Amino acid sequence: MLRLILLTLALVLGTGCQSMPELPPLDPVDHVDLSRFMGDWYVIAHIPTFLEKEAHNAVESYELGEDGTIPTTFTFRKGGFDGEMKRMTPTGYVTDDPSNAVWGMQFIWPIKAEYLIIYLNDDYTQAVIGRNKRDYVWIMARASEMPEADYRRLVAWLGEQGYDTSKIQHVPQQWH
Repeated sequence: MLRLILLTLALVLGTGCQSMPELPPLDPVDHVDLSRFMGDWYVIAHIPTFLEKEAHNAVESYELGEDGTIPTTFTFRKGGFDGEMKRMTPTGYVTDDPSNAVWGMQFIWPIKAEYLIIYLNDDYTQAVIGRNKRDYVWIMARASEMPEADYRRLVAWLGEQGYDTSKIQHVPQQWH
C-alpha cells in the first residue's frame, strides 16, 4: 500500500522541484471512441514510474464501467519474464467530454494523476499516453510488438513534443 501511495504522489507531484523550461500543454487527440479503446494494450515502451522499472510483459487493460468510470488493470513481471507478477488496479475518469482523451487516473482516493491520450491511430492499434510535465509516457499497442518504423516515428514525435527521448525504455514482451 505504501508503494501505491508513493506512486500516486510521484505521478501527481512529478519529479520534484527541478527547474525546467516551460513547455506548452500537450494536445490530446480530438476524439476517443471509448468502446473501441477498451481492452488490452501492450506497453511497448515508456518513461517508467519507479514501480515500473524492470517491467517485462506489461499490459494495461481497460473496461468501461456502467457508471462511466474506467476500471483498469495494469500487470507486468518485475525483473524478467519469470519475475514476480505485479498488478495495479487504478480507476480512470474521463475529464474532457466530448473528446474522451483527457482522464484522471486514480490509484488512491482522492488523488487523480493526469492521463492524456496524445496519439491514437485510426484503427486503434497504437496509442501514446502522456503527461504535460513530460515526466512519464507510455507507447502502447494492441499487439505485443510494434513495427520498428512506427516505434521510431513515435519516439521522434515525442521528442518534438518536448520529451527527453533518451529516457524512453523498451518494455520487453515475450508471449509463448
